[in-house]
Amino acid sequence: MKPINEALTSLPKEPGVYQYFDNSGRLLYVGKAKNLNNRVKSYWRLTPQISPKHPYTTHIGKMLQECRYLDYIVVSTEEDALILENSLIKQLKPKYNILLRDDKTYPYIFIDEQEDFPRFEITRKVVKAPKVKYYGPFPSGAKVLLESLYDFYPLVQKKSCIKGNKACLFYEIGKCLAPCEGKISKANYHNIVKDAKYALNNRKILIDKMSERMLTLAANERFEEAAKLRDRIEVIKSLQMKSTIDIASGANYDIFAIINGEKRGVVVKIFMRDGKIVSSTHHYFRNTQMFESNSAYKQAIVDHYQRVISLDVKEILVAHSFEDQKTTEEFIGSVIGKKVPIERPKAGNRAKLVDLAIKNAKELLKQSKESPSETLTNELKELFSLQLAPYRIEVFDNSHMMGQATVGAMVVWDDGKWDKSSYRRYELEAKDEYAQMKELLSRRVESFKKESPPDLWLIDGGATLLKLAQSILEKEHINLDVLAIAKEKLDCKAYRAKGATRDIIYTQYGEIVRLKANDRRLIFMQKLRDEAHRFAISYHKKKKQKEDMDLEIYKHKGVGAQVVKKLLNYFGTFEAIENASYEEIAKVTNKKIANILKSVNIVEK
Repeated sequence: MKPINEALTSLPKEPGVYQYFDNSGRLLYVGKAKNLNNRVKSYWRLTPQISPKHPYTTHIGKMLQECRYLDYIVVSTEEDALILENSLIKQLKPKYNILLRDDKTYPYIFIDEQEDFPRFEITRKVVKAPKVKYYGPFPSGAKVLLESLYDFYPLVQKKSCIKGNKACLFYEIGKCLAPCEGKISKANYHNIVKDAKYALNNRKILIDKMSERMLTLAANERFEEAAKLRDRIEVIKSLQMKSTIDIASGANYDIFAIINGEKRGVVVKIFMRDGKIVSSTHHYFRNTQMFESNSAYKQAIVDHYQRVISLDVKEILVAHSFEDQKTTEEFIGSVIGKKVPIERPKAGNRAKLVDLAIKNAKELLKQSKESPSETLTNELKELFSLQLAPYRIEVFDNSHMMGQATVGAMVVWDDGKWDKSSYRRYELEAKDEYAQMKELLSRRVESFKKESPPDLWLIDGGATLLKLAQSILEKEHINLDVLAIAKEKLDCKAYRAKGATRDIIYTQYGEIVRLKANDRRLIFMQKLRDEAHRFAISYHKKKKQKEDMDLEIYKHKGVGAQVVKKLLNYFGTFEAIENASYEEIAKVTNKKIANILKSVNIVEK
């Protein structure tokens, strides 16, 4: 990392990634370049003195005014620079880069017609074979679609069914025609498969069948079943955008539209296969300090094709042309294994498809209203002077008992709800609470490569742990707000009066904030902290119970508690003791203990 005036004199003319930093070393922006020298210098006037080319009133101008240092990484190709840029944005969360959060993988429904009695299944892995047909991708609703298909077409319901020699319950209730007993010929079964395939492509057939059954159930006062069917109908309807566009050519397109609004933006993706829109999806992104169409499309497309295999896609249509279109095209070609052009069509049916995506994106932004949760997080942003409203928050706590069963926990609050699929548990080796939190946060930072940082870290602890978190982030140049919450202590004890818990919030600017017990912002942060505490305690209890059981086994074999403690202090875990050699155990204790532990498998699983 060099001062700007010094770095500008020695830039290489090779492809790479450049990073701008402010006076305190905080990362402001990450960008890619085909030629680092030309690209970086394009931001600056070099005479009579170095100054930004862009006016201060623009977002780029504001970023350059804050910029004091520059660092860069040289790579072999522009495509490598594109991938590295995308990775660094997700890992480091620079202040002025947009971060699009969409970590889903999209499954397909497939059928292998090489089998005598094939069935439809869901897969996230694609294997090309002559008679394997794929439908999708489905950003959501694949399971509901598949279940509905099996409800109305008497196909082989389970993999194991065809292997049996006797008709099962599915035959009795009319959901299968028992090919296992030869009650249906291959030809007749394939006619049913043909009808089911047609319904997959023309879902109105399925929706009409479901609607008819729903009305029958309601007429028979089976309202709960009717309601479930109604919900499934809505899921299937939501998979597909309504379109009057008829493309007889059977074209396969992936369509991307990104629209930025005042408070948020939206990414819309539409998937067309065989001339029909098979599915669509959208996700919102929060307004950042600087929105760039080029950066947004690059990130959306690169992220998508790194995770999703788009079968048979012939062309990618985008709502706006962008600067790095050709490089992104080359990247997709390397991933898919064939050239797939990216185009912004100006006329014809392809342009109508793009217009459809834009229309839906604008409508989604119009319908999007600030929820109570968003209002609250915006209030937190103002109160604590955060860079962004903390829609996604990671909360950390650790738990142990006298140094035993030491664990750490992370819970995640995302856009008004708990994201339990992102909860994480950590077995910790450190002995004191400071070192435990350091280990916990450091391990989370390591995982930023796969799971992007949130908008805010909330630490269960005081000013010391807050500073620890800041130092870990600053060391890695990660741009992330941090707060800490701790119970106020009276006479060295935490104050826990019911309904009047005196919690203190420590900010990253060295301020101490005390809110009234009934302040909803405090109650919200207590809710986050308590969930992290609950999650950590539950894991600690489970681990402690297992360790106690292991300890009893050791005692039963004649190894005393003090010896076990000595072994644990040295090796860390019972599993490590079990895997240790005779010599290691003898060195820590003595030969007698080593004989006991290595002659008998002590830890019985």
